[in-house]
Amino acid sequence: MLEALTAPAPDKIIELMGLYAADPRADKLDLGVGVYKDAEGRTPIMRAVKAAEQRLWQEQATKSYVGLLGDLGFVEAMRDLIFGAAVPAERVSGAQTPGGTGAVRQLLELARLANPEATVWYSDPTWPNHPAILKYLGIPSTTYRYFDAATRGVDFDGMIADLGAAKAGDVVLLHGCCHNPTGANPTFAEWQALTDLCLDRGLVPMIDLAYQGFGDGLDEDVAGVRHMAARVPELLLAASCSKNFGLYRDRVGAAFTVTADAGVTPLARGNLATLNRLNYSFPPDHGAKTVGIILTDPALRADWIAELEAMRQGMLTLRSGLAEALRRATNSDRFDFVATHRGMFSRLGAMPAQVAALRADHGVYMVGDSRINIAGLPAGGLDRLAAAIAAVGA
Repeated sequence: MLEALTAPAPDKIIELMGLYAADPRADKLDLGVGVYKDAEGRTPIMRAVKAAEQRLWQEQATKSYVGLLGDLGFVEAMRDLIFGAAVPAERVSGAQTPGGTGAVRQLLELARLANPEATVWYSDPTWPNHPAILKYLGIPSTTYRYFDAATRGVDFDGMIADLGAAKAGDVVLLHGCCHNPTGANPTFAEWQALTDLCLDRGLVPMIDLAYQGFGDGLDEDVAGVRHMAARVPELLLAASCSKNFGLYRDRVGAAFTVTADAGVTPLARGNLATLNRLNYSFPPDHGAKTVGIILTDPALRADWIAELEAMRQGMLTLRSGLAEALRRATNSDRFDFVATHRGMFSRLGAMPAQVAALRADHGVYMVGDSRINIAGLPAGGLDRLAAAIAAVGA
């Protein structure tokens, strides 16, 4: 039986990790893998996480199952962190999931259950797992224009024009903040216009929120999301705690629905519970319990916010530093967009041959589309990196 399987296409980022690991050069640089790194190149455990885990170790009395929807205290705390007072709590249902990817998967399955005829519209480009999951689930999908290769900003006119062809009931998949892979984000005014478009055409927004707190701040990063959630009748949202809590391997996420009225909320919640049961029964508890402790303890929450803000400011400093180094190395301002983007990523606009030359000649590893992880930049090596980028003619 198993010999009839076909070999899956290799994951490009996993493949890049293997190439980097095999490279013997001491000065090699990994800008590909999308994890936060500090100045020493480590992905640290946050102080509040350490403290919450210590408390959990001391106080937890059982490892029995929690429930199909996971830790509801965590779900409620995440609901408040994301939506604030924008939507009445009785219109929101939520389920804990294994990471943000698990939330994306569950919500796409929920959308398929609710409307099998719906097409899911996603940005060009987007996180590669979006189209991969859609294809695997057999959900009709198509793209809308998003990134302007000339300005390195959002092609908002193209986005609105493409979404104008969407039919009522279609799902529009949006990045809540810190767009992956481009780092270019809609303004608040553009979020308002997107909200109007969804209302006018009867579209259902689905938000992938993987980087809250990494862009302009915890509340600032969801200002557009909250505006949209307050106005549209229905909304789906997938949240991840991998980046802003540093809980990558603990797989902490949540799937939320906003329903048109409170009477529909139990129906959405029940279907989320059933999908959890069919896919993995009970989500992992440790990381979610840790997040719940942090968000509900004033001292731990304040320390988490302070460390998260330091991480965010550090990435902004690296962005400005790289933009300045590239300006010196290229004697042009064509890379100034790096300083205006937000989040962990920017797309440099290098051609595949130039990306390959950076890897082969300079030991600089980035994804083939020239996406770089800003958090992976060496603060003391920005001039070297800029010189390498200029040397390959990017």
